[in-house]
Amino acid sequence: MILEKILIEPVLSEKANLLREEGKYVFRVDPAATKMQIKEAVRRLFNVHPVSCTVMNVAGKPKRQRFRAGYTASWKKAIVRLSKDEKISLFEGV
Repeated sequence: MILEKILIEPVLSEKANLLREEGKYVFRVDPAATKMQIKEAVRRLFNVHPVSCTVMNVAGKPKRQRFRAGYTASWKKAIVRLSKDEKISLFEGV
């Protein structure tokens, strides 16, 4: 798998901001990506050393538009923990 296609986008939410203070970064990832591939992509793209990776599938939420019921798309989320002295400058605004 191509490294640039494994990490789709960073997740920017209040909960993700709180996790960032603990050294954990949240990404939306490709549904076919494994933990090892995600860790390798973060290591190569951001020049950091990931310690662990937690992956979860986020189910789509039920939504309605006028008289039609449906669901938003399901997606895969990864929480990557870095060693204590490392940070990703993309998130820090530097």
